[in-house]
Amino acid sequence: MNTADELQRVLRACGSYFTTAGLFSLAINLLYLASPLYMLQVYDRVISSASISTLVMLTIALLAALLALAGLDVVRARILARAGIRLEKLLAERVMGAIFAAAGRGENTGAQPLRDFDNVRLFLSGPGINALFDLPWAPVYIAVIFLLHPWLGAFALGCALLLMLTAIAGEQLARKPLAEAGTASNATYRFAESSLRNWEAVQAMGMLPGLLARWGRDRGRMVGLHGRAADRIGASAGLTRFLRLAMQSLMLGLGAYLVIERQTTVGAMFAASILLARALQPVELLTGAWRSVAAARTAWQRLRALLRANPEPAERLALPRPAGRLDVEGVSYAPRGTQKPIIARVGFSLEAGQALGMVGPSGAGKSTLARLLVGVLQPAAGVVRLDGADIAKWPRDTIGPWIGYLPQDVELFADTVASNISRFRGGDDAAVIAAAKAAGVHDAILALSEGYDTQIGEGGAVLSGGMRQRIGLARAVYGMPSLVVLDEPNSSLDFEGEAALTACLRQLKARGTTVVIVSHRPSTLGIVDRVLVLKGGTVAAFGPREEVLRQFTRPARVATAEAS
Repeated sequence: MNTADELQRVLRACGSYFTTAGLFSLAINLLYLASPLYMLQVYDRVISSASISTLVMLTIALLAALLALAGLDVVRARILARAGIRLEKLLAERVMGAIFAAAGRGENTGAQPLRDFDNVRLFLSGPGINALFDLPWAPVYIAVIFLLHPWLGAFALGCALLLMLTAIAGEQLARKPLAEAGTASNATYRFAESSLRNWEAVQAMGMLPGLLARWGRDRGRMVGLHGRAADRIGASAGLTRFLRLAMQSLMLGLGAYLVIERQTTVGAMFAASILLARALQPVELLTGAWRSVAAARTAWQRLRALLRANPEPAERLALPRPAGRLDVEGVSYAPRGTQKPIIARVGFSLEAGQALGMVGPSGAGKSTLARLLVGVLQPAAGVVRLDGADIAKWPRDTIGPWIGYLPQDVELFADTVASNISRFRGGDDAAVIAAAKAAGVHDAILALSEGYDTQIGEGGAVLSGGMRQRIGLARAVYGMPSLVVLDEPNSSLDFEGEAALTACLRQLKARGTTVVIVSHRPSTLGIVDRVLVLKGGTVAAFGPREEVLRQFTRPARVATAEAS
């Protein structure tokens, strides 16, 4: 897909809704002419002729027109609401996918793109867009005023131009503080989300007062910027309202002068005033809604940048289930904005069914390498291959079922135990139970209040740390994957949990699954075939388990012997 035009394509896909809404706007604006025409006829024909029957017929016609107008307005709102639903179906998942793609490149956008999408969707499907639909009809009303009298038409045209220039100037003045306020607001939300994610540390170490002070400073800056923008928008809106009311009154005054000079009628005077009010109304509405218009425009620009930076993956040939051969070829990785790599020129190979233990001091890059192995991160140089295919370029929806991953910080989702284990695919209860049994957590799940149907809460809040880790392990081995990467899988496990983990690893090896384990505990390394030692992001040693462990334990033994 041409990402430069992706948003336009989506809008074109919703074009039938907006076209229909535009046609309804045409009918609505034509029906708005009923009131001034009614007044024109009442003053110029009914009063002069004293015809009650004419008055009754005109009144009935007016009420019918106003009733039709109200009905069309309701239908237009329903059409725009359907446009919002269509927009949701076409773009929401795409935005969510782009958020994940950005996270894979080290850009943590949080939920801001979803808020941006909702801003755009609500603007395009809400009452705010009605002013844009009505604005093109202002020249029609001015043209009708010209028909009543050229002077009245010229005055109306001048009023419309002046009001539009005032609105544009107000928007220009408010644009910069609105953009700055939006940036500050996003930073404030991200800080709040980060604080909530780490609430346990905040509570345990009494960090709340300091965090609130920091958050308050950011919030104060945001409120100040919003206040400055609001002041400018308010001043612009007030000036626009004054000009509109003054222009309506001056139109009456000009009309009265023309009536005195017998150049027009009383009905034309009042009709021109009503028509001018209707012509100027969309401009005033837009001026009052500059904040929502600016927010929608900024959100649109951010969405466009996000989608351009994270294009939708092209359809690729579906590769068969991999056997599990893993080749890491000169892989390097550095976070965005930094020059020093966390991983530098790492290379090794594993045959299908082999188990690798990855060890090294804290900060050596073990977790980063684990993320690279499963394709969560993309290397800056080099390539990770699974059965010869670049794992970073393998479509995630096709490679995902063949990969199991247990991150160091296990994150479960607010749903049932079964849904978390099945990776939200569902439909195969036997596979869920098999994965739970493989992870040694089946009996513990049955002991929960609703068994596999237990709602575990946000982040698995109702479960212990060890239980979360074992359910995360069951999710990793669900569906008999070809490659399983476990990052500190026993950090929260007791003796029973460690025994279940060891049994699970043996079972995976027996199935021919390639296993990579990041661990500091020697008990986990007892079943691996090879050991990789990382130091400073580079490979310090790699080879058969006994050979590597002998290499790194001999100096300690020699030192102990010499000391004794």
